Amino acid sequence: MIVFRQVDARFPFLWEDAAQPAGRWHAAGEGPAHYFADTPAGAWAEFLRHEEIADRADLATIRRQMWVVDIGDSPAARINLPARVLTGGLDSYPRCQRAAKRARDRGVRRITARSAALTSGGARGMRVDNGVRPGEPRDGMVIVVFGSPRDLVGWPAGTDARPSSDLLNRVRHFSRRLPIATTPR
Repeated sequence: MIVFRQVDARFPFLWEDAAQPAGRWHAAGEGPAHYFADTPAGAWAEFLRHEEIADRADLATIRRQMWVVDIGDSPAARINLPARVLTGGLDSYPRCQRAAKRARDRGVRRITARSAALTSGGARGMRVDNGVRPGEPRDGMVIVVFGSPRDLVGWPAGTDARPSSDLLNRVRHFSRRLPIATTPR
């Protein structure tokens, strides 16, 4: 399976140890947890949401790497929680972390869930038909692989990259400004 991840180019594109700060699907000390999106739009939306970027002018300042990663074809356990939890803000993280921990305790190494950062239908791509046109709406998915990254292979798809401005309207922004633990990745 091919997935997408954007990162700060100063650091490796995957984590190697448990020092990784907590995220939606893992608590502090439970890493490494490798977060991917099924589309480039999903990978960018996660960044825009967490950095609280909603102004088109801010897009010009973004310079990140986009990676295309082959995570293999192992099955993923689908996490089914209410939509308000899957797409919620930082206050929904503990419930998501508990669901992921229960899956890991059963031996699951890979999970998938609806993207919190993309609006419904926001993972649509583009088609060429008498010019470039929006593709069919589709929901974005997040795929998380737990454990060592040694079997994951990635290729940089963009250096000094930034998302397109049309994506801002498809990002599910945090509803209010919350303090966010920032990480270098």
